[in-house]
Amino acid sequence: MAPPTSRSWLSCLISFVAICASASPAAATSSSKRGLVFTPNVTHPMDNYIWTQKPSDLTWYYNYGASPSGVFSNVTQEAFEFVPMLWGAPADASDTTFLTTVKGLITNGRNITHVMTFNEPDGPSEWGGSNVDPTMAAKVWMTNIVPLQEMGIKVGLPACTGGWGGIPWTNQFLGNCSKLISTSTGGKTKNCTFDFIPLHWYGNFGGLASHIGEYQSTYNATNPKIWVTEYNFDNQDLPTTQEFFNMSAEYMDRLTYLERYSLFAAFRSDVSNVGANATMLSSGGQLTDIGAWYLGRSATGVKPTDTKSSGAVVDLDFRRCICGWDNGYYYT
Repeated sequence: MAPPTSRSWLSCLISFVAICASASPAAATSSSKRGLVFTPNVTHPMDNYIWTQKPSDLTWYYNYGASPSGVFSNVTQEAFEFVPMLWGAPADASDTTFLTTVKGLITNGRNITHVMTFNEPDGPSEWGGSNVDPTMAAKVWMTNIVPLQEMGIKVGLPACTGGWGGIPWTNQFLGNCSKLISTSTGGKTKNCTFDFIPLHWYGNFGGLASHIGEYQSTYNATNPKIWVTEYNFDNQDLPTTQEFFNMSAEYMDRLTYLERYSLFAAFRSDVSNVGANATMLSSGGQLTDIGAWYLGRSATGVKPTDTKSSGAVVDLDFRRCICGWDNGYYYT
């Protein structure tokens, strides 16, 4: 067979570029509100580095603990803010381990400006909740959180589930906390204060919008900010899941009182507890469309159930050069 002429090669190249352009949707809207719910992958540790590769919209993260994750040790606090969390209550309310840990981070030069408290205290442990009584939570707040407030650190209310019991639990907690604070000031009435309200939601977009609005209207007297620290539309088909992601991101990005949000999806689809289609990584460890959109990148075309890994470096480099995309992997 005769070698192709320059004209036939050019025609082929133009056709290839046209196909790439039609198959690669535009990048999702960029947002500085987006954070990472970090769930480390021990089986595939390289997955843990995806979230800080450029380009990325992620500006902050939490890991359900008081200390930053070692995998991000080479990233500055200013570039990728770590937010400590007091996940549950210690057995003894006078235990100040959390307070000591956060103070230690600050002493060692980490600029901690926000902390979160009590992960789903209204939920049972078998569902992932911390199952903390509102009275005990208030006592632990006094010993571990109030001293941080006095240092100027912004604190979040306990992050209740998206169920009906969240607001009643929060109201009981605030009542107990206010009584303890008033007692500590010699009986002078003083309310328990907070700076932001973390919310969790698993369900459709209408439910998410309603849930955000309910908390904002219930506690708007103190003008708090809202953080949605866990959310997703679990166990749906792929088109429904992608539609939810795009609608919810657009909605939360334009709410002025909603300060931050973090999609619960930073794991592979084959280990997902929110359904295979709701994840940011495929079974093979590549960024799905949702994963790429969340990072502010173009769609990858990778299905959540795809098992192919990132082995074809030459092919990916060629596609990146010609089409400007690389199936979700950026090589630095």
